[in-house]
Amino acid sequence: MDMIRSGTAMLASVNSVAEARLVVEHGADIVDLKDPARGALGALEIDIVRDIVAALEGSVIVSATVGDLPAMRPEEVKAAVKRTAQTGVDIVKVGFFSAPDAAECITALAEEIRDGIRLVAVLFADQQPQRAWLPRFAGEGWYGVMLDTAGKDGRTLRNHLGDEELREFVSAARCLGLAVGLAGSLRRDDIAHLLPFHSDYLGFRGALCGASARTGNIDAAAVMRIRAAIPLSPRCRFGAQASSDGEAPHRGGVARSSA
Repeated sequence: MDMIRSGTAMLASVNSVAEARLVVEHGADIVDLKDPARGALGALEIDIVRDIVAALEGSVIVSATVGDLPAMRPEEVKAAVKRTAQTGVDIVKVGFFSAPDAAECITALAEEIRDGIRLVAVLFADQQPQRAWLPRFAGEGWYGVMLDTAGKDGRTLRNHLGDEELREFVSAARCLGLAVGLAGSLRRDDIAHLLPFHSDYLGFRGALCGASARTGNIDAAAVMRIRAAIPLSPRCRFGAQASSDGEAPHRGGVARSSA
């Protein structure tokens, strides 16, 4: 089963049931669970993650981060992945920080991948992202990769990597069959520049909080502005499963794409 390729999806990062319901109401394709107050990939409390998964009832794809683990100790990362996956989320995101054991974590999660956990590796544009690792992620069965920024200092993804670098990253990932997303303090004005690269999704948090910082509350009007800037196709559902007889997508139908 291939990923539907008719458009770029909108990912909205939320930290509560109320925020999750709000972004779904206003058209988010993917609900991403994290606590912005705890860092770039701050993890929400496990009970909150479970509550959000239950509240959304499989209406959209749900991802969650395992938290900022800059030491990248394989056993610590494995434990965080298992703990997060047990909440019922569709996708588990692992940040790859600059650390001696970072590369080892790619292969250390083989058992979890065999158990059906769909993993997305988050590489940081402001920490010399290892594009050379993409074939390893694909070879080990990771579901996808994304680019983000570790530092939340007002600079965006496009301040750290040029458009051609971003285009090449997306193309390389897709050619390897990896799902690929772009995030990193993205603003509405960035969308028009990034859509032509055909990533599977664009991720947002701060831009959804109106005039507030990324740690503020999500604003409905801001969500609608972002949603309006990303063309919505009736067949554009990241990871949705479409059967040959036209049945509706269902939860858990996330599959690695073929480029």
